[in-house]
Amino acid sequence: MLFLPPLFSRPGAPKKAAPTSRIAPPAEPAEFRLDLDGEPILIALRRNPRARRYTLRVRAASRDVVLTLPARGTINEAYDFARRHVGWIRVRLARLPQTVAFVPGAVIPLRGTPHRILHRPGARGTVWTGTEDGAPVLYVAGEAAHVGRRIGDFLKREARGALTEAARRHALALGVSIARVTLRDTASRWGSCSSTGALSFSWRLILAPGFVLDYLAAHEVAHRREMNHGPRFWAHVDRLFPERVAAEAWLKKHGAELHRYGADED
Repeated sequence: MLFLPPLFSRPGAPKKAAPTSRIAPPAEPAEFRLDLDGEPILIALRRNPRARRYTLRVRAASRDVVLTLPARGTINEAYDFARRHVGWIRVRLARLPQTVAFVPGAVIPLRGTPHRILHRPGARGTVWTGTEDGAPVLYVAGEAAHVGRRIGDFLKREARGALTEAARRHALALGVSIARVTLRDTASRWGSCSSTGALSFSWRLILAPGFVLDYLAAHEVAHRREMNHGPRFWAHVDRLFPERVAAEAWLKKHGAELHRYGADED
């Protein structure tokens, strides 16, 4: 006779615990808004396990406010901290230089030299350089609605050409190869180099004096020899660009100001 196993557990047999569903904790917000003189201001949140207290920082490049939380900090405490320091935030934001839009009449730097934007709606072409009364200018053709975009496109073309030329020149001198050169509009770094030799730069370097752009190109190309910032890396940089101290000093003093011009058109 064939005996089938029981379809139920015998008395006293241990019962399997029913599976329990785990509910993930709610994601921590990345930002909140704070009222500043009747206008909402965005406060970005950053948690730092090594931080021992709450801190506020106004970033000139991105023109925003960052609040750092310690490991055990809470969002409610962060909000209260920001609210207590509204006056400090107001003063720091007021000290930021005014933004300069790419509009007719505006003065913007090109390779470190101020150029006034002049609109020539009846002219043929897009953007070109020239002089008016002995002063450098940027002429822009076409409709007024397209002036900003055309200036942005022109600056990025100039940046791509100058950075590509400088990177190739330094790569040849160092005996290394590089891959593609791309442009970004990053607030925290001027350039980067991948392990494959792909270089990336901020297009805003075209606003800086030529020696600053040349230095950043040399800096990233040197990473093709050393993917670090050790002594051998700096030896390569100094070989390619002996004036790096002057370039770094210019960036430290004026670099943040380059972010006040126009906006990323990507």
